[in-house]
Amino acid sequence: MINFESDYTEGAHPAVLEALCRTNMEQLSGYGSDHYCESAKAKIKALCGRDDAEVHFLVGGTQTNQIVISSVLQNYEGVVAADTGHISVHEAGAIEATGHKVLTVPQKEGKMNAADLRTFVSGFYNDGNHDHMVFPGMVYISHPTEYGTLYTKQELKDLKEVCNEFGMPLFLDGARLGYGLMADGTDVSLKDIAELTDVFYIGGTKVGALCGEAVVFTHANTPKHFITTVKQHGALLAKGRLLGIQFDALFTDDLYFKISRNAIEKAQLLKDALRRYGYQFYLETPTNQIFIILENKKKEEIEKEVRVSFWEALDENHTVVRFATSWATTSENLSRVIEILK
Repeated sequence: MINFESDYTEGAHPAVLEALCRTNMEQLSGYGSDHYCESAKAKIKALCGRDDAEVHFLVGGTQTNQIVISSVLQNYEGVVAADTGHISVHEAGAIEATGHKVLTVPQKEGKMNAADLRTFVSGFYNDGNHDHMVFPGMVYISHPTEYGTLYTKQELKDLKEVCNEFGMPLFLDGARLGYGLMADGTDVSLKDIAELTDVFYIGGTKVGALCGEAVVFTHANTPKHFITTVKQHGALLAKGRLLGIQFDALFTDDLYFKISRNAIEKAQLLKDALRRYGYQFYLETPTNQIFIILENKKKEEIEKEVRVSFWEALDENHTVVRFATSWATTSENLSRVIEILK
């Protein structure tokens, strides 16, 4: 069985494992105060082009989204997201469990539109009863989105303009950020993201690490006692070195970007094959997530040899499925799946 179900089916890049093994017996202080964490933070800040950025390492995406959002919001505020946003659909109510509502706006191919955001927030403040409602306190987007699509630099600027107009921080979920940054045709760089957001994170779990996400507060704006909040949520590692060492390895010699590019190149080869064989795409995506429409009988046939991700039932006879390439996708496995799809 070949697995194209997601981009975190493998463990970690060999360079990450080598760094963990090489440093294993070093005696280091805990909770992320070791020199490997400091080295990784310095490398990330340099790539962001911001001396005032503040970097924190957390274990996984759900913990990161929950902790960042709950630490930024006041108790009467909610977070605005596209109705297909990860925090709205696939995080099991993790945000709501902290007492903060996810407020949704329409999406187009997974993206939030600045005009829709302005309409939503203006409508809130124009409602004479808004003191009895959940205030929109911050905005959440992901890049790439749940549909593998990307924001342009202008779209980020437009969203940031609305956020500034209403005093809402902009939070970018970068669980798959490497794949977005290395996609063909994108005009968004890491420095752009650091400039145009108030907080974002660089995903490691899906891009070569065993686990871990690097949260970047971009303008010396980390919430007060953030580490205490992380610990209250049970997400502070005593052996914080495990995250720092991994990110230090990933951001040495551009490894993070090189392995992200592998996913993009393999995805393009798979897309080309799917087109040759006449498969119908659900939508076009520039990143490593590929969505196609399958007749249910064809889906059952393919799933005998290839594991893919169910996305949605299109109708009673067709299903949308997702193929995902990754930093670890090999030419051998790609050739095998292309042969199966013929």
